[in-house]
Amino acid sequence: MNQAVGILEVYGLVCAFMAADAGCKAASVTLENFDKNKPANADSLPVPLLVTVKFRGSVADVEAAMEAAMEVAKNVSGIVQHHIIANPTEDTCKMLKLNAFDKT
Repeated sequence: MNQAVGILEVYGLVCAFMAADAGCKAASVTLENFDKNKPANADSLPVPLLVTVKFRGSVADVEAAMEAAMEVAKNVSGIVQHHIIANPTEDTCKMLKLNAFDKT
């Protein structure tokens, strides 16, 4: 059985680090690689980079981590989107490993 995954997209890398830290302190979760996206309308956003934080663990731990992370993110630069997948498929788990931070 796969671990649950919590996906939290926020504005900016600083917000992502702060949210990830809060989530990891709030529950027994691990982090997947962060991912980034610079949308076409980046100049109109509060911060021109979107970063996705991905927590892994039991459903209860992921829920607790996401709650703590979202509270921090709301107070830093904001949340774009969030979702919890309780039982991701094997293919979804493969996609969680992808990230664009090593791309220019």
